[in-house]
Amino acid sequence: MSGAPSPVRSPGGQLLGRERERVALDRLLEAARGEHGGVLVVHGEPGVGKTALLDYAVAAGREFRVVRTVGVEGEMELPYAALQQLCSPILELTERLPMPQRDALTIAFGLSAGAPPTPFLVGLAALGLLSEATQERPLLCVVDDAQWLDRASARALAFVARRLLAEKIALVFAARELGDTLAGLPELRVEPLGRRDARTLLESVLPAPVDEHVLDRIVLETHGNPLALLELPRGMTPIQLAGGFGLPAVPLSTSIEESFTRRLARLPGDARRLLLIAAADPTGDPAVVWRAARQLGIPESIAETVEAKDLLELGARVVFRHPLVRSAVYRAAGRKERRAVHLALAEATDPEIDPDRRAWHRAHAASTPDENVAAELERSAGRAQARGGLAAVAAFLERSAELTPEPAQRAQRLLAAAGAKRDAGALDAALDLLAGIDAAALDELGRARADLLRGQIALEQRRGGEAGQLFLGAARRFERLDPELARETYLEALAGAMSSDVEVPGGAAAVAKAARGAPAVPGPPRTVDVLLDAFAIRLTDGYAAAAPTFARALELLLAIDVSDDDVSRRLSVSNTRNSNIVVLEMWDDEALHRLAARQVQVARDAGALVHLQFALSFLARSQMLAGDLTSASLMVDEARLIAEATGNRSLVNAPMILAAWRGDEARASALIEATSEEAAARGWISNNYARCVLYNGLGRHDTARDAALEAFQLDPVGYGSYLLPELIEAASRTGDRTLLESALEWLSERTAVIKSEWALGIQARVRALLSDGEAAEPLYRASIEHLAGTRVRVELARTHLVYGEWLRRERRRRDARTQLRTALESFTSMGAEAYAQRAERELLATGERARKRTVDTLDELTPQEDHIARLAARGSTNREIAAQLFISPSTVEYHLRKAFRKLDVKSRTQLADRIS
Repeated sequence: MSGAPSPVRSPGGQLLGRERERVALDRLLEAARGEHGGVLVVHGEPGVGKTALLDYAVAAGREFRVVRTVGVEGEMELPYAALQQLCSPILELTERLPMPQRDALTIAFGLSAGAPPTPFLVGLAALGLLSEATQERPLLCVVDDAQWLDRASARALAFVARRLLAEKIALVFAARELGDTLAGLPELRVEPLGRRDARTLLESVLPAPVDEHVLDRIVLETHGNPLALLELPRGMTPIQLAGGFGLPAVPLSTSIEESFTRRLARLPGDARRLLLIAAADPTGDPAVVWRAARQLGIPESIAETVEAKDLLELGARVVFRHPLVRSAVYRAAGRKERRAVHLALAEATDPEIDPDRRAWHRAHAASTPDENVAAELERSAGRAQARGGLAAVAAFLERSAELTPEPAQRAQRLLAAAGAKRDAGALDAALDLLAGIDAAALDELGRARADLLRGQIALEQRRGGEAGQLFLGAARRFERLDPELARETYLEALAGAMSSDVEVPGGAAAVAKAARGAPAVPGPPRTVDVLLDAFAIRLTDGYAAAAPTFARALELLLAIDVSDDDVSRRLSVSNTRNSNIVVLEMWDDEALHRLAARQVQVARDAGALVHLQFALSFLARSQMLAGDLTSASLMVDEARLIAEATGNRSLVNAPMILAAWRGDEARASALIEATSEEAAARGWISNNYARCVLYNGLGRHDTARDAALEAFQLDPVGYGSYLLPELIEAASRTGDRTLLESALEWLSERTAVIKSEWALGIQARVRALLSDGEAAEPLYRASIEHLAGTRVRVELARTHLVYGEWLRRERRRRDARTQLRTALESFTSMGAEAYAQRAERELLATGERARKRTVDTLDELTPQEDHIARLAARGSTNREIAAQLFISPSTVEYHLRKAFRKLDVKSRTQLADRIS
């Protein structure tokens, strides 16, 4: 603010006692000039001088383009309000962004309509937009009062802050506290001034000389806070100061507010009302403020009085001297005054341009329930939903419910608000709203929906027993009220029970039995209906009875129209876990890959990052079966990046299994051990599967057999196709013929009712392992023939390996070498090191010298460089890579330059040749 003295500047304009802070800001700006962008969070108590430091950064970065935003307490419920303010000067650059990012920003800012973008697609778009603004000169982004940023803006800006490695961008936040969103970013705590600087600042504003002891006491009691030193003496006479300056025993920010309040009390009524209008309007738009002022009969001449008191600046923007002035003004006003001001602001706000802010003002102006205002807020919630502002949806609906006069309608709106809170991740707040609903005001369907929501929250809070009870109770009631929703609820409960996330007496089988008794839905069965029937029949009547329904479910899953506009439905019916169970039960390797790849694409196109994280994990498993461990590693890395970007827990199953296939004993064992306790408690099969793969590869077949048998005896739906090959290899190596025969019987039940080259290939291999002499050889060859036409290259390589081992034991060394050499080459190209070493040892035992396997220079690349280089080699552009890895194109270029240098290549064509 040009007209107000800085809280830490001397009369000469020099910052007092801030050398450390200036050095940190200078370094940040210098790094950004050199294309090494960065972020700094300046934090400290109110009035300590954070805004003055932001102004210093702006002055020191004279050649920078500057964009600014400020958090406003009254706008914390409006999604992307602060981000829009930051980006508004450069919005014309959105034309340079990829279409999904461009759409995400314009929808988030309410400039266009469309499906709600995910927060992190908006963050990626904001990163791209800011990066585009640096083409001609570096960019300085200044964010003041970050503690009051709306949640959506805070998350987007934190996303940007963590991805400035190769940008010409300096991002500076000022906040009272770090908070969860900014935690982990480079930060600098601004301390109060030292005694000498504090006295210098205090003496610059005192109306008359004051005794040395009194000066020291003022400095001591203000704790060196610059704003307190400037503001608290105001309004006190020299006699009062000379008599001793005693601060009340309240927080310093309260004391400063009280100082401002004393000054307000001496202002004329119209001046106070103008200040209240400005405090209640977070936009800072002078046109809106003056329209509201005219509604209340406030003359424009009063502006001179307000500005003369150095509390408010009325220029191109309406700016308070300090945020504490705004809060002091608003809190000093009575409720009647506030309602009158909000009503005037509602009338002054254009209903076409800004209907949501108008509705919010009308809500604050209402003193009694008002259905018109409540309905307007409900419509605002719908618009906020379209922009992806889930927190705002909840806030609008909650206030709408408060203003709803009719009890049943109020209860419905509270239920909708609770659902929005849950969608926004505010699970405890959602439970609080549910607790406040008058159950008698809901009809039976509404009460069942409330229990379903409670169950979903319990599941997300890992209260599996409570979730199971609520799911089943709601499903039973839905049977009469909404049969479609009943079946959807049963499927949610059954899928949770099969994965051990939901606990019910009798387990998944009990849920399946209940689900089979649910009434049928009129009309053609939906995908969700067939999925539920398939799982329920499998658990109650066995595999053979369920196979035709599984086949029908797979047909429906493959036939889903992914161009359908209902993204949430596509993500639901394409549920990663359920569809993968179906294809694995059918032993359909092609469908496994096709569905997993489609799930990734659907989630990626929709920007549904949580769904994408899980979809990538399942696609990685498909790539592992195909022997493409490099692609699987890329999937795992991307899923990890998503977890970091969203603040969710990283998925451990796919990385654990990948490490096992690679034969990386140290990493696989660490991941297995880290998850063993939870895996045992929750019945996770992935932990057992990873142990099987690892120990079969390392030749510790006793341990592999025990792990496989422990899981296999549970008959886990969807895991047999993974576990059976491990079980038969471990059983054959430990001489457990009975276990091999049981495995063959189990698999033969499946091959009798399904058509699968994958299953037939494994069946031929187990028969070969059970056979003696010449009878085994045609079975090994049949296994190779079946598996050669599938994607499961790891199983094909394993058949070559065990066939070669059998040939060596039959003393047919030349024939054995052919099979073992094929196995060695396959496992080596895959990166399955433990299995490659097994094949190499067997090959050496035939008398052949294996070629020495050397370390590739690709190993010199960092994981990020390797990932980017492989994507570039496959033809992806920098922008496509940036979108996939949640970084900016500049960062992609930075890593590619380093990869080119390490690999000694000059072009992408050479890079593709080098990596291939």
